[in-house]
Amino acid sequence: MSDTVVVGLDVGGTSTRAAALTLTGERLGTGRAGGGNPTSHGAERAAEEIAAALRDALADVAPARVRAGVIGLAGAGRLHADPAGRAAFDRAWREAGLRCPYAVHGDALVAYASGTAGPDGTVLIAGTGAIAAGIRGLRLDRVADGHGWLLGDAGSGFWLGREAVRRLLADLDRGREPGTLGARLLTELLGSDRVAARPRDTVDALIQAVTRRPPVELARLAPLVVSAAVDAEPVAVGLIEEAAGHLADSVARIRPAGTVEPVVLGGGLLTADTPLAAAVRAEAARRWPDAPLGTAGDGAAAAAWLAARDLPEVTDPAALHPLLVPPAP
Repeated sequence: MSDTVVVGLDVGGTSTRAAALTLTGERLGTGRAGGGNPTSHGAERAAEEIAAALRDALADVAPARVRAGVIGLAGAGRLHADPAGRAAFDRAWREAGLRCPYAVHGDALVAYASGTAGPDGTVLIAGTGAIAAGIRGLRLDRVADGHGWLLGDAGSGFWLGREAVRRLLADLDRGREPGTLGARLLTELLGSDRVAARPRDTVDALIQAVTRRPPVELARLAPLVVSAAVDAEPVAVGLIEEAAGHLADSVARIRPAGTVEPVVLGGGLLTADTPLAAAVRAEAARRWPDAPLGTAGDGAAAAAWLAARDLPEVTDPAALHPLLVPPAP
């Protein structure tokens, strides 16, 4: 059993991470490459990045030792429905020297598994977008939000950026002097916090600065909201509280009040030490007081654990989890 190796990949839009581990928890190799999400980059490019991450992770590992693998990927369902895309992934797997089977799971399941070994529970992810997912038997069950910037993603980084700009525009419409957060937004978007003698000129300039870029880029303003909330700026504090409510409401769509199964928080806004993470934790504790609350950690290791669970020699997958998946810092 100690000679058995499992491989896991955590594939995102900006980076791809791979890990090769033994069933005793020894990490034999890691790899990192560029974004490997086929929805964002196309299947062929995504497969190239996956192959690069695998090559690094297996540099000192005989591929014949690898018995199973899992690829965690946003939009896994679309890949399953795309024969050409799956063929590209198959080629990347073979080019790494691997002949064992592999499975593709959604990134929400992998994020959940990186925070707990419990077979049933809920994961809430907030980064650029936001999504909540119910897990049953370590399979994706129900999903809430994740509807994208135009129709949903309430409480996400995009939402924070958009709402901050909307409040700034409302202040300018009323002729109010922008507060600390508004001044930071003006500097970020226009290069200066000065409001024109005719405030409508600043309004028009802000609208142009935002609309000439892809809408999702509003998410890059989220750190300004978070840092302003740390400084107790009133508008930012209100936005954080509202965002936490939206995120908890998304979870509540698929999770009854009082449920005791674990909740795992994932995504950059909830895994870092941010006011939003603290507010969501407080809201979760209020709505589900008896539920363990975890934080997503090493997605590649969690994917490797999901691969190991189906091996015949693994009789107690839950006991294997702490060996393969380090706790989140």
